[in-house]
Amino acid sequence: MPTTTLRRAIIVSAGVVLFLTASADFSAVQAQESNAVVIKNFMFSPMSLTVKTGSTVTWKNLDGEPHTVVNDAGMFRSSALDQNDTFQFKFDKPGVYKVFCAIHPYMKQTITVK
Repeated sequence: MPTTTLRRAIIVSAGVVLFLTASADFSAVQAQESNAVVIKNFMFSPMSLTVKTGSTVTWKNLDGEPHTVVNDAGMFRSSALDQNDTFQFKFDKPGVYKVFCAIHPYMKQTITVK
């Protein structure tokens, strides 16, 4: 009996690991498809993103510290985003847009619009 119980535990554990791995991959794909950027651990994720002209990008701050979303050319600037706050910007023109956090300037991102 212990052998059967152990086998079942291993199979269930493997299934859980596969499910969690698939869920994480799905979330990453879903985030890219929806042009979502997560701000977490003092980083923009993804650090570079390519979108189509006319796309809206949404940034969401998951850190406990406030962050901003600022374009270095002055095209857009969010207010300070507290935890779970979001900011959106619609990219109407192709180009390469440099983004940073005004509070933590070492946080950088590149948005490429094609």
